[in-house]
Amino acid sequence: MEVKAHTRYLRMSPRKVRLVVDAVRGMAVDPALAQLTFMSRAAARPVKKLLESAVANATHNFKLDRSGLFIKSALVNQGPTLKRWRPRAMGSAAPILKRTCHISLVLASKTGLKKEDAHDHAGHDHAHEEKPKKAVKKPAAKKAAAKKK
Repeated sequence: MEVKAHTRYLRMSPRKVRLVVDAVRGMAVDPALAQLTFMSRAAARPVKKLLESAVANATHNFKLDRSGLFIKSALVNQGPTLKRWRPRAMGSAAPILKRTCHISLVLASKTGLKKEDAHDHAGHDHAHEEKPKKAVKKPAAKKAAAKKK
């Protein structure tokens, strides 16, 4: 089971947010939250908030056990850039690029469902069911050759 959460249009540079996300990618949820709590980067706060949101989605919506969750993937993509101007010497101007980013977080469960919900889904593993094979049709050229004989 995978649980997704997104933050869009975060007003931080994607390069700076990637440093924080790279530090917690692949970790279990509780150590990752502890890491983000004591990290001395400004981007740690919105990443922690997103991780807490994803954990809440997993426990409330999908009834997953919090102790078995880990960060399967975390992506930081560039969002739209706000373009501003700064006055410079002799009446000229210099551009200021205020970058934004989008963060996508995917949590996966090692253990699966909680014990009380496991009986509801027992024996219904549809991922490993075999699909019936389709009949193989002969190409038209082979059919014509078979009829001539």
